[in-house]
Amino acid sequence: MTESNKIHNVNTVLIVLSCIASFILPFELFLFSYGVLGPLHYLTEIGWLHKKNYFTKGKNDFIYLVIACTILVYWNFNSPKNYLLLAHLTFITIIAAIAFVFIKDWLYRIILLIMAIICTTALGKMNNYFTWIAIFLPTIIHVFIFTWMFMLYGALKEKSKAGLISVLVLIVCAISIFVFQPQNLFYTVGNYTQKSYYMFADLNRKLVELFNMTEFTKETDVFTTNAGFVVMRFIAFAYTYHYLNWFSKTSVIKWHQVPKKTLYITLGLWLSSIAFYAWDYNLGLKVLFFLSFLHVFLEFPLNAVSFTGVGKEIGGLLGRK
Repeated sequence: MTESNKIHNVNTVLIVLSCIASFILPFELFLFSYGVLGPLHYLTEIGWLHKKNYFTKGKNDFIYLVIACTILVYWNFNSPKNYLLLAHLTFITIIAAIAFVFIKDWLYRIILLIMAIICTTALGKMNNYFTWIAIFLPTIIHVFIFTWMFMLYGALKEKSKAGLISVLVLIVCAISIFVFQPQNLFYTVGNYTQKSYYMFADLNRKLVELFNMTEFTKETDVFTTNAGFVVMRFIAFAYTYHYLNWFSKTSVIKWHQVPKKTLYITLGLWLSSIAFYAWDYNLGLKVLFFLSFLHVFLEFPLNAVSFTGVGKEIGGLLGRK
């Protein structure tokens, strides 16, 4: 068995284990994964992306992504009069990331960005535009859809059956969470857990609306209803495996191959972030909020590479057939 197939098989096991754990203690699993695995993922991925020049054609393209993220984080704590600006900025940043990957000439880049800005006028009138771009994209789309595409690209590129099985298992496990809804797995979500998860609750409510499961009549429905538990299992599963996928491919991605000084700084920042979460989870969320969003924005170019890579690989397979 090749090293690559071993990694794919390990990932398949991690997917199943993440799914099982999400059925048992979904809220606690998420809080642990987000507070412990999350910061280490942010720090190591940003360092790895920097070594790869963020997969863009320009050396300093990432500066725009950092500035956009900074503005977005500021707006999250100081809401602008037009709340749609949060979605507009994210949408324009995605278009900018695509331009940074495929276009080197700044004239064409600027033209594309102007077109993106014009498009926001029409997009802002669409139903659920804000929900999809400002809420789903940096959260569940980032951790589930983008991860799935990254895995699919790798499996197709390697022509790995084990990799394709891993990709399929991820989808099957996600579907199983919505198909199998055991009532006897309910448990009482403690006050500390509810308080710690409060800032994420809007994501749950929007997902419940998306799947047309029910309507929450009060805030605590997130922690007490069947729909609340089902959606939480999916969120916990998606986030937990998103982080585990990154760490399981260390030998392939080689994010750990950095100077010792950088490694020690990374470990120090990671332990500090865990201390913040342990002291006060909501404090940890506020302190790490910029870092969590920054890794999402800096990953946009890689997401563009993954999507086009999948298209090229599928196109190549169809061409050969």
